[in-house]
Amino acid sequence: MEKLDFFNKIKEFKDSENILVDFRSINDLKRKFEDYLLERERKIQINQIEALEKNKQLKLSELQEQYENIIKEKDDFYNIFNSIKEKRKVLINEKNNFETKNLKEKKILISNLKEIVQNEENIGLAFHALKMIQEKWKNIGDIPRNNRNEIQTKYSKLLEDFFYNINIYKDLKNYDFQRNHQLKKELICQLESLKKEKSINSVEQKLKKIQNDWNDVGPVNNDKWNSLKESYWKEVRAIYKRINSFYDNRRKILQINHEKKQAILIKTRDIISRKKTFKSTNIWSSNTKQIISYQKEWKEIGASPRKESEKIWQEFRAVCNNFFNAKKEFYQEIKEKNKILIKEKKKLIDKANELKKSTDWENTTEKFKGIQKDWKNIGFTGANNDQKLWKEFRDACDFFFNCKEIFHKKNIKEKETNLTAKKEIIKSIQQYKLAKDNHKAIDDLKKFIIDFNSIGDIPIQSENDLFKSYKESIEKQYAQLKIKGEKKDDIIFQIKIDIIKSSSNSSKKLNELRLRIKNEIEHNTKEKNLLENNLGFFTNRKGTNPLRKNVEVKIKNIEVKIYSLKKQLKLIVNE
Repeated sequence: MEKLDFFNKIKEFKDSENILVDFRSINDLKRKFEDYLLERERKIQINQIEALEKNKQLKLSELQEQYENIIKEKDDFYNIFNSIKEKRKVLINEKNNFETKNLKEKKILISNLKEIVQNEENIGLAFHALKMIQEKWKNIGDIPRNNRNEIQTKYSKLLEDFFYNINIYKDLKNYDFQRNHQLKKELICQLESLKKEKSINSVEQKLKKIQNDWNDVGPVNNDKWNSLKESYWKEVRAIYKRINSFYDNRRKILQINHEKKQAILIKTRDIISRKKTFKSTNIWSSNTKQIISYQKEWKEIGASPRKESEKIWQEFRAVCNNFFNAKKEFYQEIKEKNKILIKEKKKLIDKANELKKSTDWENTTEKFKGIQKDWKNIGFTGANNDQKLWKEFRDACDFFFNCKEIFHKKNIKEKETNLTAKKEIIKSIQQYKLAKDNHKAIDDLKKFIIDFNSIGDIPIQSENDLFKSYKESIEKQYAQLKIKGEKKDDIIFQIKIDIIKSSSNSSKKLNELRLRIKNEIEHNTKEKNLLENNLGFFTNRKGTNPLRKNVEVKIKNIEVKIYSLKKQLKLIVNE
């Protein structure tokens, strides 16, 4: 339901002539409107998080304006709602006064009827007086509920006494008794039909009318009265039992919902109580997801008792606001710290650019090692900044070390000889026929790799083509090995390392591979931790849970992957 729908509906209720009957629907509309506001606030909070992380100040101001609009919408809605409450209060007072006045009038009529029954001897006058009393009684209207049964019982008893005491109706009473008997049976059928009525509100209204009609119908034969009365009260009691059960269950559900919200509030407060210990963005991120999940869970719970609903909602919202305000302060502090670190890294970039063209290879190499260490000690400056700064710094370092490498590659004749030797090894690899024994074949291929790596540098212009040919030849031979599973993965990865060692700038490439594997381990570890955290939601459920089983399988697969990556990392570290 959209905003206009809520306002149009509440305005319709405001102009309704049946506010007392409609007030439950009005309260339901209020609860739906509160859920609607909660959903909008939750989306704004999520957008605030994204804006904070991306430093979008313009979007933050837009989100603040949206939040102010929500406050205004709530004020406008509650102005109408409160006016309805005031109108209802007036109507209830009027209704109470009206019913009290009716009670007094009915007591007077009972007193008059009692006088007629006991003292009036003129049948004509008694009959006329009775008709006047019945007409007034019928037109008086409702009286207070807690007096209704007593007053009606007295009235009905006096009517019975009247009809049994007046002899003038002796000739007519059998006909009236039969007619009254039929009318009351029809009313009992109407009571039975209420079992199919789904709306409790409708059941209450119809029951009230049937009871009034029952009391308006005259007496029946004594021999049929007890059976008829038992059938009537059996149906009435069953309906009242259903009505009472409905409201009892409703109160229980509302109370259960309140207890669920109290539990969420306690868990949310627990997060807030630990906010001073949140020292990293990862911790803030994981707790943010938890808070958002609690907000979603809160919305799905449903209504709670009216007296406690607004209070506990205000407490929950205040706790959530406390969390997000603290998070905003945390990220602002990080931003200020990052500004200082960025300046320090830019100084190192400037220093690297000043050194990169130096030909004092030994001294400048030590200086580069020093500033690289300084760079590492500075630490992380944020995802949006660190990668760009690192590229600038790495380009300056690579420029120097590449120049140094080129400078030290002198002996062209030796490189040409090395090139010829390596081509011969590649040719031998290509012509090699795998031994049937895998161990023998692997040893032979390893010897080719050792021989190839033992040969010195070759002309730089030939490196790419030669290395490509070497890599394809050795991989083709290993691909033919009849090895499966984890062992094959280990052998293939070791080949990958050996091949990298055969390439130019192998140290750099190994470092890049090592960093890539470390990042992959870290990513998988975070994913595993998140899944294990989610697994906690299933701990109190009984029986086999397919969702839980699926999460456990994912965790197991990630653990296997992490184990494999750590083995690979160990192979690189040992090089």
